[in-house]
Amino acid sequence: MHRLRFTAALVVGFCVAACDTSVPADEPDQATEAVAAVAGLVDGPVEGLNEAAMQKWSRSCALCHIDGNGGAPRLGDGEAWQPRLAQGKDALLTHTIEGFNNMPPLGYCMSCEREDFSVLIDFMSGGMK
Repeated sequence: MHRLRFTAALVVGFCVAACDTSVPADEPDQATEAVAAVAGLVDGPVEGLNEAAMQKWSRSCALCHIDGNGGAPRLGDGEAWQPRLAQGKDALLTHTIEGFNNMPPLGYCMSCEREDFSVLIDFMSGGMK
């Protein structure tokens, strides 16, 4: 539970940091730091998880996967993700792209490609396989 709250706080911080597009050259990029912090919460490295992927996640996936809105499995909740992962990655990607139950087609991410969804699923499921 503490991990989820910490993750939610990091996401909020990332969203706030992403609103300010001006970054002085002598200061670290806050969005990059937030991505690194959130990425560090998963069980292992998630290949392809970068700032661009995290921006897509914060604009779309986070809307439901932080609080579990509409029955969405929460970020890093292995127990909720396990039955979904057991269906196989192709089934998850099909549900994501076509929509499934309360999840709209493309999960609100109109700029996401299949590879983006794959990376974001790996991230949200906590790096579980």
